[in-house]
Amino acid sequence: MSGVKSPRDTSAAIDATNEYGPPLDYSYIPLTSFLDAGDEVPRKGQQKVMRTKEGKYRSTSLKFNYNALTDFEGFKGALEGILETPSDLSSLDLSFNDFTKIDPVLLEYPNLKMLYLHGNHIDKLEEIDKLAALPNLISLTVHGNLIEDLPGFRSYILSRLPKLKTLNFSGVTKADLTNAATWKTMYGRKKTKRRPKDDA
Repeated sequence: MSGVKSPRDTSAAIDATNEYGPPLDYSYIPLTSFLDAGDEVPRKGQQKVMRTKEGKYRSTSLKFNYNALTDFEGFKGALEGILETPSDLSSLDLSFNDFTKIDPVLLEYPNLKMLYLHGNHIDKLEEIDKLAALPNLISLTVHGNLIEDLPGFRSYILSRLPKLKTLNFSGVTKADLTNAATWKTMYGRKKTKRRPKDDA
């Protein structure tokens, strides 16, 4: 096996960035609503996630990938019900669900560093703009969404989120940032359909 991850191999990256214990894994349940998360038992991983006396989990990493989630209704309540300190959330895997939008509720978690949204149904690049308000976000995936086929895909995202260190499992280079800055200057205020293709 090579060290190159496939788009579906998210476990190792999520595990590596979790700062307070192993991730809490609610993947493959399948959940249709965050409202039901509190009634589900997370999948067992290689490492046990510790719990408080109140039954809440001590983790800053959540995995809800490979479910059937369509919106963020109940998201905040779910986190408050299962995590000891929801505000410390640092990594969140929502890949391979049915989201069409990025909900502003994510902005209530300023410590979020890693966000996986690949394999969903987001069709507007402007949805990415919301994530600019996350001060610590350094890793993002959005490939496998409809926006991937839009002109200026990578440059648009990096022009909005210049602090990213990785985008779609690919390291952000100086050349990427230069291209994004140039793209923003030339096309940033034009409609998406008029943006030129880049090398994304």
